[in-house]
Amino acid sequence: MSKIHPLAEVQSSSVGEGTYVWQFSVILKEAVIGANCNINCHVFIENDVVIGNNVTVKPGVQIWDGLRIEDNVFIGPNVTFTNDHFPRSKQYQENVLQTNIKKGASIGANSTILGGITIGEDSLIGAGSVVTKDVPANELWLGNPARKVKNIIDDKIS
Repeated sequence: MSKIHPLAEVQSSSVGEGTYVWQFSVILKEAVIGANCNINCHVFIENDVVIGNNVTVKPGVQIWDGLRIEDNVFIGPNVTFTNDHFPRSKQYQENVLQTNIKKGASIGANSTILGGITIGEDSLIGAGSVVTKDVPANELWLGNPARKVKNIIDDKIS
């Protein structure tokens, strides 16, 4: 059974077994969230979102339509995702950009991830980075704009 704090607003019926949703979080009706996830306080999850199993979402994160987050992903505090390259007030795009976060990826605190890109399997994004293009699997990326720093082999940075 999932554990939903009484001060959270969870409209979705698709929240997996063992997932914990902390206080002051909002999950909209059509979102799909896997098992054993940890959705911290002050998280907003829109409708067209799929989150896998064993995902941690730290406080202050908004997960917009078009996000696909696979299993065992870590999303640090205040990570910012986008889904529109040309946002304007009161002008809503018909098709949002799809962003894919592959299994085992970790995204450091206060990073910004532009819409329409893929963060590769087991990759690491350093805190405060601005990711503007696809990140291949097993790489550490840092900076603004983020760039490859090192390869990651067997959970060690080489």
